[in-house]
Amino acid sequence: MTEKILTNKKNGMAVLILTTLLYLAAIGILILGIGKNLPVIGVIAGIWLLIGWIPYLGLRILNPQEALVLTLFGKYAGTIKGDGFFFVNPFCRAVNPAAETKLNQSGDVVPVNKNNPLTGTALPTNKKMSLKVMTLNNSRQKINDCLGNPVEIGIAVTWQVVDTAKAAFNVENYKEFLSLQCDGALRNIVRLYPYDVAQNVDTTGDGVADDGSLRGSSEIVANRIKEEIQEKVAEAGIKIIESRITYLAYATEIAAVMLQRQQASAVIDARKMIVDGAVGMVEMALERLNENGIVELDEERKAAMVSNLLVVLCGNHDAQPVVNSGSLY
Repeated sequence: MTEKILTNKKNGMAVLILTTLLYLAAIGILILGIGKNLPVIGVIAGIWLLIGWIPYLGLRILNPQEALVLTLFGKYAGTIKGDGFFFVNPFCRAVNPAAETKLNQSGDVVPVNKNNPLTGTALPTNKKMSLKVMTLNNSRQKINDCLGNPVEIGIAVTWQVVDTAKAAFNVENYKEFLSLQCDGALRNIVRLYPYDVAQNVDTTGDGVADDGSLRGSSEIVANRIKEEIQEKVAEAGIKIIESRITYLAYATEIAAVMLQRQQASAVIDARKMIVDGAVGMVEMALERLNENGIVELDEERKAAMVSNLLVVLCGNHDAQPVVNSGSLY
């Protein structure tokens, strides 16, 4: 289905004025026909009064960034875009299969009162199709990462309708179609990554292990999700502008365990750094003592000194000094 833009329909005001003048003229002619006993003129004026309201049905008002997809007796007639006062074939019908679909996104605001306050009947559905940039924020999903750990993740997708004919006719409901494709693409991409950096994991598919992760490569993951969604929704006339990860965490059932694991890993890294620094300081101390000839230590005394220095440098608490007032030996 190819979109066809109707560019010669922006004459609604002229049709409104002309139709109204013809109505007023028909009333005057009808009165003149009755008064002058001219039945033919009176009948013509009466017929116009009966059917003259039909052109009013073809008047359409569009706001900026709105479109109206029209069909004539089941056949696609074209699309009018842009703001203004338009006149189309009165028998054309506006089509928007997603007009009543309300998703968790900008642009989908449910009216407080859906019924007519005077008659209590349902108000007519607005068939205009929005061309504005909107943001879809689906609910969070629980997905297993590539290591099998359940994570909760949510994304926000910025999108826009760029082909009204495809959106109206190629899919049943383009809003629901977009929402489902977002969920599917999110699952497909998240399953390729670990939550945090892991060894021997290939996230790019090139056969080489890399450092990709959901937490550390959020921009890359979001871009891959965007490309996956765009590939699926192109047939629906939708353009994906941007996708962002809005929420990322381990699932509640393993969150406490994973927190302990992260804490243990951090403690091990910190201890390793402390030990490396302490060994370097002890080595430097022994070298300085030997160079300056301050004191000569045998191997047993060196071992005792190294042990004491390591205890002082690697301990969790401040060391309590013991003063030896006697001989060193």
